[in-house]
Amino acid sequence: MTTKLWEKNGRVDGKIDTFTVGKDRELDLYLATYDVLGSMAHITMLEQIGLLKTDEWAMLSAELKQIYASAEKGEFLIEEGVEDVHSQVELMLTRKLGDVGKKIHSGRSRNDQVLLDLKLFTRAHLKQIARKVEILFHVLIRQSDAYKDVLMPGYTHLQVAMPSSFGLWFGAYAESLVDDMTLLQAAFRITNRNPLGSAAGYGSSFPLDRTMTTRLLGFDSMNYNVVYAQMGRGKMERNVAFALASVAGTLSKLAFDACLFSSQNFGFVKLPDECTTGSSIMPHKKNPDVFELIRARCNKIQAVPSQIMMIANNLPSGYFRDLQIIKEVFLPIFEELEDCLDMTAYIVERTEINRRILEDERYDNLFSVEEVNRLTLEGMPFRDAYRKVGQDIAKGKFVPRKEVRHTHEGSIGNLCNDRITALMRQVTDGFGFAKIEEAEQNLLTR
Repeated sequence: MTTKLWEKNGRVDGKIDTFTVGKDRELDLYLATYDVLGSMAHITMLEQIGLLKTDEWAMLSAELKQIYASAEKGEFLIEEGVEDVHSQVELMLTRKLGDVGKKIHSGRSRNDQVLLDLKLFTRAHLKQIARKVEILFHVLIRQSDAYKDVLMPGYTHLQVAMPSSFGLWFGAYAESLVDDMTLLQAAFRITNRNPLGSAAGYGSSFPLDRTMTTRLLGFDSMNYNVVYAQMGRGKMERNVAFALASVAGTLSKLAFDACLFSSQNFGFVKLPDECTTGSSIMPHKKNPDVFELIRARCNKIQAVPSQIMMIANNLPSGYFRDLQIIKEVFLPIFEELEDCLDMTAYIVERTEINRRILEDERYDNLFSVEEVNRLTLEGMPFRDAYRKVGQDIAKGKFVPRKEVRHTHEGSIGNLCNDRITALMRQVTDGFGFAKIEEAEQNLLTR
């Protein structure tokens, strides 16, 4: 069995070892490239403050780049008996470089290492989520513009209410994503602060240059207070999970609408045949399984903030092993949400729209408010107009006028999609991903 980084005299019981390591060896594969990036910044700083010689830094840097390339290709493995990604990287360096490999841990703890890894992982995946949200946003805006004049029923209480349009329906989900993206950016800002140098939560007697590692890794700033840096573990994941849950909530609602509107009882939209599944006994079935799974997966994602909160909620300041369990619920949700975003964009772009829905007389009463408003504009008091139209409906005398003339901002005739698009552009421009990409590239080519 490989010696643990923390072992001194004697070995821990095998059953205890298995229980305490848990799923870390599996989950830490998510963090491998980020652990190496953090180590590259750390050794560059150590060389600058005199804790590494220049030739030692060069050897470590070259070897770390090889490990990074291996992790990028998916070839990095955590060996049996090795506790976590940090231990594996140090083991690989020590095998190749001997005592020089052991110097990499000076001035840090596995506590600030995993904090850093989680932040680097999270900001990278927030970038991917943000870009996929933006792709879906533009699909929805294109569909909104394409079908802006096609009317459909609007509902309250699942009862036929007032005229809506596919322009409004698609556009509503587009604008919802703008708010979701705003939350993503806030989560990104909380994430993009450097915890490296906080060590086990109380700093180090080494003269660490935390400003340097902050710059090398492209962070906006650092978590200045070393105790707070450790307190941020769990809080960062919870806040990010809330932002991801907001996106998931938008997708889940859209998926529900799509399932409902594509059923025969509605017939408002037709999902692409290649995106539906069949029944083993009912030959006519075309099931919206993809949207049903999107709905279920997104509802599962919306539960994650509560799971994280329940794990971390009653912990005082300082590090506790409880925090390890957060990785199990947090790390996998990014890929799951990315898949849901991809599938939603793919199907929405190919969905066919029923242009003749309101020819069905069951929707005639949709236009009752239009008639009330028309009478009011002609001079009849609103309450009298309301009563007259209500009585006509009750007597079966109501004859709808199916012209809709809505002109105010955000209505059927004035969707404001250009303004919604400008809002999205403003939010996406505010992330500042280019700075991070440049910093990481500089580290890898230094």
